[in-house]
Amino acid sequence: MVATTPIVQMHDISVTFPSVKALESVDFQLFGGEVHALMGQNGAGKSTLIKALTGVYDIDSGVITVDGTAQRFTTPRQAQDVGISTVYQEVNLCPNLTVGENILLGREPRRFGRIIYRALHDQAGTLLNQLELDVDPRSTLGSHPIAVQQLVAIARATAVSAKVLVLDEPTSSLDADEVSELFRVVRRLRDAGTAVLFVSHFLDQVYEIADRMTVLRNGKTVGEWMVADLDPHRLIAAMLGRELDVLDEIADEASELRVDTCAAPIVSVERIARTPRIKPTDLTFRAGEVVGLAGLLGSGRTELARLVFGADRATGGRILVDGVSTSIRSPRSAIAARFAFSSENRKGEGIVAELSVRDNLVLALQARRGFARPLSSRTKNELVTRYIEMLDIRPAEPDIAIKDLSGGNQQKVLLARWLITAPRLLILDEPTRGIDIGAKAQIQKLITELSADGMAVLFISAELDEVARISNRIAVLRDGLTVTEIDGGCAVSDLTELIATGNR
Repeated sequence: MVATTPIVQMHDISVTFPSVKALESVDFQLFGGEVHALMGQNGAGKSTLIKALTGVYDIDSGVITVDGTAQRFTTPRQAQDVGISTVYQEVNLCPNLTVGENILLGREPRRFGRIIYRALHDQAGTLLNQLELDVDPRSTLGSHPIAVQQLVAIARATAVSAKVLVLDEPTSSLDADEVSELFRVVRRLRDAGTAVLFVSHFLDQVYEIADRMTVLRNGKTVGEWMVADLDPHRLIAAMLGRELDVLDEIADEASELRVDTCAAPIVSVERIARTPRIKPTDLTFRAGEVVGLAGLLGSGRTELARLVFGADRATGGRILVDGVSTSIRSPRSAIAARFAFSSENRKGEGIVAELSVRDNLVLALQARRGFARPLSSRTKNELVTRYIEMLDIRPAEPDIAIKDLSGGNQQKVLLARWLITAPRLLILDEPTRGIDIGAKAQIQKLITELSADGMAVLFISAELDEVARISNRIAVLRDGLTVTEIDGGCAVSDLTELIATGNR
């Protein structure tokens, strides 16, 4: 039953960072018994609004009311105390503790100051049962897959009788079955009267789970709609401020690009393997060619990319550059051969969170030169200015910490870092994961432009439509083995069939 009055109202909310107006006079409301999707491009203000609601950021102006009472949150604990709990994209729990200890961390039943573990695990088991989660509260959290850890994080959030549950990109690392289980739990909480704030860049998931949505653009409220009243095309137009024909244009541009299949490959991978995960595999890359890797989670896409870049040591095979066998035993040797690799683990293996955008941009080029030969300030400034403009990185402030950028803009910085090195082979592992459709379109368009200029690209994505859209050729992996290849521009249904059966 949907509440008739909002649990949360945010009126005229503004938040300003140095040189940046992150939110300007934003209005937002949440009703109990609903899933409310917060939509917008990267940099639109979604994360800032969530952090203002949950006490991470202080607001410059405006009013936040919870159950009709005005609140001023200066810490997340204050927001939790009035019933607002958050589950983030990266699970912030303790993998070395048990599931029960994580659920009741900081609220453990005690006697004479000592934790009563039997009571703790009994209470945690009751909470798990209420959500119909078949998880042993005594098991170690780290022994479970990320999907179960997400559900445990939700159980922890609801253990404080949350009125509002904020889910920030909870499905970005989950497969279809895991998303279905998460959505079952979300619907159960919604039906029990909880207000659920849901943030996701997957439009199909938004239309599956959400009842209402609010769209932000450039730090301002565009509007609020019932999901049934706003079709995907109009939603995208609201997010971008214009109709989105860019993806169709990218597909057309990619299909018009012609790769000389008679030309010698610039890079050849012959029988490369890493037992037991990757079986002997061949790949070739020609100048101006985008080679897609398609396969299910666990098929070996990332592992193969890491072998090509030397991030993991191969147990067999060789790599030829311009027909010459070349030792690629480390990322340093790969960079020397003018390979570049943008990892799927943006936070763990990509950005250096505390460094500025400027320092992150030039990191790979400086590493290739050696830190005994620092780039001059003039060269550094010219490169940074050029690539911020080229990739439309926002805000265009090179001296702010990269951690303060949205996910999509962090991804653009990583791409710029490698483009500065002028690579011949650019390896992109999930470059559009967790970013909005506008940033996705920009990155996909950039890839087609780079290939048109002669760069070879290895492109990995779980989203088969974008693999098919921008690839000239697609290698299909199953269980660590390349089972077939197909031309790009194919129907997604054909690609799905190949992944499932391995038969052309």
